[in-house]
Amino acid sequence: MTMKISRRGFLGVSTFAFSVTMIAPRVAFAARNALRSMRTGVQPGNKTRLVIETSTRPSYSLSYPEKQLVVDIANMAANSSVVAKLASGTLVADVKQVQSGDHLRIVATLRKPIAELQKSQIMLLEPNGDNDYRLVLDFSPTSAEKIAAAVTSGGATQNKTAQNKNIIIIDPGHGGKDPGCIGKNGTREKDVVLSVGRKLKAKLDAAGFKTYMTRTNDTYLKLVSRAEFAETHKGDLFISLHANANPSRTVKGFSIYTLSEKASDEEAKKLAESENAADKIGVDGFTEFERDIRAALSSLQQHAVAEMSEEYANGCARAFRSNKVEAQPGPGVRHAPFAVLRSTVPGALIELGHLSNAGEERLLKSPDHQDKLVAAIVRSVKNYNFDV
Repeated sequence: MTMKISRRGFLGVSTFAFSVTMIAPRVAFAARNALRSMRTGVQPGNKTRLVIETSTRPSYSLSYPEKQLVVDIANMAANSSVVAKLASGTLVADVKQVQSGDHLRIVATLRKPIAELQKSQIMLLEPNGDNDYRLVLDFSPTSAEKIAAAVTSGGATQNKTAQNKNIIIIDPGHGGKDPGCIGKNGTREKDVVLSVGRKLKAKLDAAGFKTYMTRTNDTYLKLVSRAEFAETHKGDLFISLHANANPSRTVKGFSIYTLSEKASDEEAKKLAESENAADKIGVDGFTEFERDIRAALSSLQQHAVAEMSEEYANGCARAFRSNKVEAQPGPGVRHAPFAVLRSTVPGALIELGHLSNAGEERLLKSPDHQDKLVAAIVRSVKNYNFDV
C-alpha cells in the first residue's frame, strides 16, 4: 500500500518505489496467472500489510527463512513491469521476484523476524472495482524467544490476544432537529435507527464486544462529530444505521454502503448527497466541516480502511440474506462519498429498509423485524476478521 495509516489517527502519507530483481529462465509459459501489483502499508497495532494482486485466484504457499517472508505462487511468471510500492514504517526492506520453474517466488526481506502467519492474518479478497484478486498478509515483529514460545505453545499467545474485546461503534443516524426520512404513516427514521441501535448494543455487549453509541437519545449530532467519536473511542468497526426513501414507493429492501470518492451508481450518489446534507440543518460550522473533511482525505487516502470496510460490508450483506432479510435490487454493496464514514475506522452505512414503502415502514416499526435486523448485524460482526 502507499500510505502509513492507523485507526487511532492520521499519520501521514509516504510512498516509495523500489527495484525488483528477477531471475527468469528462458522458457515459454502457457496462459497462466499474472502478477498485477505489490504494495505494503502500516496497519493498526503496528502491523505491516503486504498485498499481492493477481489476475486469477492464486494457489500459494508461505515459508519463513530468517528475516524473510516468501510467497510461492503456482503457475505464474515473473513480471518486470510490476514495480512494488513500499510505504514507510513497514517491516519490509526489499522485495524480489524469483522464477522457479512454473512458480513465482516473491521474497520479502524483513527488518525484523516474524512468526509463522496464522489463518487470521491472511485474507484472499475477491475482485472488486479496479482490483483483481488480492492476497493480503499482515504481520508484526516478533522476537526469537516469542517465536519459540509460539511454536511450543501451539499459538497460545495469539489465542490470548484474540480474547481482547473489539470495540464496535454504533451510529444511529440523524436525531434531534433532523428526523431523517419520514414514512407515509409518520414513522421517523431517527426513531427506528435509535431503537435498532439500542438493541444492537445490548446483543453485542452480551456477545463479548465493547460497544459505544454515538447517540443514546434524540440528539442532533454533526456528521464530523460521529466520525471523531469513533476515533476518540478507538473503534475497530463503525456501523452507521439508517432507513432509506425512494421516489418509487414500490422499492424496498436493505442496502449497504462503504466510503468511496466516486459513487458506484447515480442512486448511491444521491443518497450520499442527501445524508451529507444533514449537517446543513445547523448551518454554523458547515464550512469548517467541509475543510476538515478535505484535510482528512488528503492525509489518509483511505486505501487500507476501504479494503477492511469492503470485507465487512460484503459479510454483512451475506448475513442479511442468510437471515432472510429482503435486499434492495442491485448490487449487494455500493459505494459513495458518505461524510460519516470518513475516518480511520473501517465501517459501513446500513440502510435497513425503505420508509417510503408502506409495507416496509410497518416492518421497520415492528419489534420482531428489528430483532431480525439486529441478529443479522450481530452475525456479521462475529464473522468479521478483526485481526487483519
